[in-house]
Amino acid sequence: MNSKTAISRREFVRNSALLGFALGFPAIVPSSVIGQNSPSNRINVALIGMGLMMGGHQGHLLSRNDVQVVAICDVDRNKRERTKQSIERAYSNKSGQGSYKGCDAYNEYELIIERKDIDAVVICTPDHWHAPISIAAMRSGKDVYVQKPMTLTIREGRIMSNVAKQYGAILQVGSQQRSERAFRKACEIVRNGLIGKVHTAYASLGEFPPPSTLPEEPIPDGFDYDRWLGPTAWYPYNRKRVEGNYGGGWRCFWDYGSRKNGDWGAHHFDIIQWAFGMDDSGPVYFIPKGYEGTEYQTYVYANGSKVLKNHPDMKGHMIRFIGEKGEVLVSRGNRLDTVPEKIKDVEFGPNDIRLYVSNHHEDNWVQCMKTRRQPICTAEIGHRTATICHLSGIAERLGRPIRWDPVKEEIIGDSEASRWMDRPRRAPYTYI
Repeated sequence: MNSKTAISRREFVRNSALLGFALGFPAIVPSSVIGQNSPSNRINVALIGMGLMMGGHQGHLLSRNDVQVVAICDVDRNKRERTKQSIERAYSNKSGQGSYKGCDAYNEYELIIERKDIDAVVICTPDHWHAPISIAAMRSGKDVYVQKPMTLTIREGRIMSNVAKQYGAILQVGSQQRSERAFRKACEIVRNGLIGKVHTAYASLGEFPPPSTLPEEPIPDGFDYDRWLGPTAWYPYNRKRVEGNYGGGWRCFWDYGSRKNGDWGAHHFDIIQWAFGMDDSGPVYFIPKGYEGTEYQTYVYANGSKVLKNHPDMKGHMIRFIGEKGEVLVSRGNRLDTVPEKIKDVEFGPNDIRLYVSNHHEDNWVQCMKTRRQPICTAEIGHRTATICHLSGIAERLGRPIRWDPVKEEIIGDSEASRWMDRPRRAPYTYI
C-alpha cells in the first residue's frame, strides 16, 4: 500500500467511523473503498512482541490475501531477525516469485506508531506494555488486536476504552473463547434462563509458584532489558523473569500482571461476564482465599451470584455454572455439557436472547476493520473483565475483602486498596 493511498484510506475509515459514532450507528465502509484482496488496499499490519502467543496470530495473518504483515517489533534482536526472515520467506513462497524483502524489524515500537502506511497492530507483549502501545497506536489512527488481559491496571483500562471510542478504533481483546461455539451456546443457555438463576459459578485457573527473588545474570547480547521492563520497577536481569512459558515465567510476578487471575482468569471471568450480561459492569465484592476461613477466592455480584476460583468439583470442565434448575459446564474444544442433558441441544428462536456470533477471533477483527463494526470483544468489555482480574489480585495481596462500585468504578472505603487502581511508572516510560 503506497503512502498516499494508505493515508487517504485511513482518514476515510476513521472519519466514517467517527461520523457513524456521532450519529449513533456503525459506519459501513463499502468494499469499493477498501476492496477485498487488491494489493493497494490490503490492510498493513505490524506485529509487536514476538513471543509464544504471537505465533498463532502471525500464521493466520500470513495466510490471508487481504492483510500484509509489513513490520515487526521485539526487544530481542534474535527474535526480530528470525521472525523477519520467517515472514519474508513465507511471502516469497506464497508468491512464488523468488526473494521477498518487505518486512521491517524494530526494537522500538514508537517507530511503528510513526509510520503512516501501517493500519493496525497486533500486541503480544507482557501485560505491562499493553496499554502504552495500544493507546499510542489508536491515537495515531491505527486499529489494535491486544492480548488478554487488556491492561496492567484498572486506570489503564478506562483510558484505553475511552481512547478507542474517541478515535473510532477497532480494538479486539484476545479473549478468543468468545469466538468458540460452545462458550457462546453456554452463555445463551444461561442468559435465557434455562437453568434458572445462577447462584454459583466455578472457574478453573490453576496455580503459579509464588514470586521468588532471583540472582542476577548477565543480560544477553542483543536483548534490550531496560525496554522490556519499561514502566515497571527495575530488577536485576534473570532469564526466568523475562521468559514466557506456560509454567509461569514473567506471569509469576506481580510487577507484570495479576498472576493466574490475569492469565486464565482473563479468559474464564470474561465468559462468566458474558453469560451474566455484565459486559458493561461487574461484581461488587471480592474475597481472597483464606480470609476468615474462605476456602476459595470468591467474587460476588449485586444479585448474590458468586464466582469461585479453583473449586475442585469442576466435573472435567473449565467453567461450571450452577443454577436453581440445572447446570452448564463448558471447556475449550467445543466441549459443552448440561444438566439436564437435553438443554445443550435446545434451538433458540427469534424471541430468545442471541449473542454476537464470531467463529474466528482474528478474522472477526479483520472483518470489523473493513466494516467498522465493533468486534466481539471490545476495549470496554476487555476493561471490565481485566478489572475483575486486578481487583481479585489486589484483594489477594492485601489479604482482605474489597468492595467495588462498578458504576463509579471506585473501591469503596479502602484508601490503601484504591491506590492499587494504578501503579507508579519508571522513568522515562511514564506515558500512557
